[in-house]
Amino acid sequence: MRGWGRVRIAGGSALVLVTALLWQPVAGAQPADPPQIEAGVGPGAPVPDPRPGEAFADPKVAELQRTATDVQRELSDLSGLIRVAEDELRSATGEAGRARTDREAADRVVAAQQDEVDAYSAALFSALAQPSEVQVLLTATSPEDFLQGSGLIDRLRVDQDSRLTDAVRRQRAAVDAENAAVGAERSAAERKGDLDRRNGDATNRAAAVSSELRGKVDDTNAAVVAQQTSQRQRNETTAANWRAYRDKLTAAGIVAPKAADLRDPARLPVALQPLPGSSGAAQPGAAQATLPTGERVLVLPAEVLGAVDAAVGALGRPFVPGKGGEGPTAYSCDGLVRAAYTAGGLTVPGALTEQMAVLAPVPTADAQPGDVVFLGPARLGAQGVGLVLDARTMLTADARLAGVVVTDLPAGDTVLGVARPSLVPRAAQPVPTATDGGLVWRCGGVQLPPRGVGEAAGAWGGYPNGLIPLAALCPVGIAAHALRCDAAESFRAMSAAFASVSGRPLCLTDSYRTFAAQVRLYGVKPALAAVPGTSNHGWGLAVDMCGGVQSFGSAEYAWMAANAAFFGWSNPPWAQPGRGREEPWHWEFVGA
Repeated sequence: MRGWGRVRIAGGSALVLVTALLWQPVAGAQPADPPQIEAGVGPGAPVPDPRPGEAFADPKVAELQRTATDVQRELSDLSGLIRVAEDELRSATGEAGRARTDREAADRVVAAQQDEVDAYSAALFSALAQPSEVQVLLTATSPEDFLQGSGLIDRLRVDQDSRLTDAVRRQRAAVDAENAAVGAERSAAERKGDLDRRNGDATNRAAAVSSELRGKVDDTNAAVVAQQTSQRQRNETTAANWRAYRDKLTAAGIVAPKAADLRDPARLPVALQPLPGSSGAAQPGAAQATLPTGERVLVLPAEVLGAVDAAVGALGRPFVPGKGGEGPTAYSCDGLVRAAYTAGGLTVPGALTEQMAVLAPVPTADAQPGDVVFLGPARLGAQGVGLVLDARTMLTADARLAGVVVTDLPAGDTVLGVARPSLVPRAAQPVPTATDGGLVWRCGGVQLPPRGVGEAAGAWGGYPNGLIPLAALCPVGIAAHALRCDAAESFRAMSAAFASVSGRPLCLTDSYRTFAAQVRLYGVKPALAAVPGTSNHGWGLAVDMCGGVQSFGSAEYAWMAANAAFFGWSNPPWAQPGRGREEPWHWEFVGA
């Protein structure tokens, strides 16, 4: 036996204490993998994806989601009928068992009573022969003897009749109990047949769904691939254009000044001229230089150039909606802005609303590369942010496209304002907040609340459940398993902590699950598997574990129960003992 001692894991200023447990491996034992079929979602009807079409990456994706939602509703109804039939079958089977037990008990009582009556009668006849009033009259020595003998015979007859009557009554009760048992068994058999039929209906429907959606899924995948290819080309072209601009500055011998040196247009470094703004006045925080050819070139602070360099270097990285969005693996929209400017040497607040509250505003028409643009519209509040590249484009971590991309600067009231991080911050000002009372938007996509305590939020990004491009996910370091990037990073840290006390990493059997895989599982066991498109596996936010974690009583499960919350993981309440569906192997990322 060896102890699982306390381990300190440093993460910034936070320290996580890993609870000590005793670990006693069983020689030669291999932990069994969890069952192939598992619900992966709590009991009850699945909640449809509420996101509107504009929250998706492509119109074809939105169309597929609408179709999938209709199918989910149909399959959910079938699953509900199956569960009802199963409950009725269990109840009927229990009733049949109880009735059978009652009948068997009654049979034993009747048999015992019959034996007693038979023995009593045999003893009586052997002792007195067949008693009668005539026999009493002939053997009586006095009138008193005759009267006493006649009374004894009457009492014997009444007692024998009573015993026989009770036996008959009990026999009838036994027959009734037996008939009830037969009826209950017949009812149970009918319910079993109905259950089998419903299972067949659901299995056939799942197969039909697979065929029905195959064309749309293929079309959607083609649209997604085309969109990603186009986006990658746009990203590469933008990166090349930015490098060409930087090369032009270098070739001209222009050394970018510090931000402080460009804040006052009246006191610019030598050889730099003011950059006119939309009002005709010179812009603070930017300048221009004239090349020997007469061409004028934009000059930005060194910190801004460094920030844009860092943002361009992040193109193609995955999107994450919240914590962990400051890279370098994945980014949120405000996390990207902060990380880029940190790399450039300027301090910028972490949250989008804080950025808009304190960064110095400039007119939208004066936006220059590296400026920060805040996105609405106002009814949704300040929900997105990106770095301006030119008058038409920006660079952002976009929820719909699930990555760091170059995209068009929106028009109209979607732009809430533009700020210049190289200028002196202002005192915090009010920031637009949502007024429509509807869904919460963030970084261009809808951000949903958790389904329940200890459960993942579910939908994120601009793709349906199970149709998320692998480029938007990150590996967890075990086989080909992948999750949303913040979940993957957290899982790797948790696995390392587990390995430090057990000598081996955590074990996985499943992680991100495609829509097609969900349809296959549903077809095998429609009464248990999640309705396709509803499991948190399809969002890259759930794992199925092995290596001992799949058993509630194991040391491995106890370690997870004690420590997983530090890393943002939870065995949902519905999956715990006595909660309806016991799935110790199923864990969801709820955020640290």
